[in-house]
Amino acid sequence: MPNLQVKADSLRDLTAMVPANCDQLVADIRACRHCQGLPDGVRPIIQAGADARLLIIGQAPGVRANAKGRPFDDASGDRLRAWMGLTRDSFYDPQQVAIMPMGFCFPGRGRSGDLPPRPECAPLWHARLLATLPHIQLTLLIGQYAQRAYSPRPFSSLTDCVEHWRELLPAYLPLPHPSPRNQLWLKRHPWFEATLLPELRARVRAALSVT
Repeated sequence: MPNLQVKADSLRDLTAMVPANCDQLVADIRACRHCQGLPDGVRPIIQAGADARLLIIGQAPGVRANAKGRPFDDASGDRLRAWMGLTRDSFYDPQQVAIMPMGFCFPGRGRSGDLPPRPECAPLWHARLLATLPHIQLTLLIGQYAQRAYSPRPFSSLTDCVEHWRELLPAYLPLPHPSPRNQLWLKRHPWFEATLLPELRARVRAALSVT
């Protein structure tokens, strides 16, 4: 498993080095060809606007997102939008929601699912992108890679991190991946839907209502 310990404090220390031009940086990320030779091609997928109030840090695009060129445009995205209480129009508005995965390209398939996100992406781009997003009110950490990189303290597992979600507020809120493959996890942890999801929806509404 690659080392993706890109801590938020370290990233923010670098933000003074770059100009705040979100549109240009998004274009630069989409043009990145640093990881030539990926089995399904190099297609960085990113969504961000300078006025975004909500940031989603996930794992990496899946095969369907890679084909469509848009993040979370699949069953996982439908579930995530339901969790958040957002319409597709709001979710895909870059001036409301920024989506910055740990790896920007689809890494390919392994024996048990998608491969881990490429380790080059976060050190190469995250600090610069965060510097162009000054209005973020809430960051959702989806999956173990984002949580390991951005949680204020280490946790033993994804479940441990999500169980202690209150400790990460108000800046962060950790979530499991909304993939249908995680249905068993959701059944084993009913507190997630009963307790965390209402808080998630309330904080998403509050973040997007800030002017």
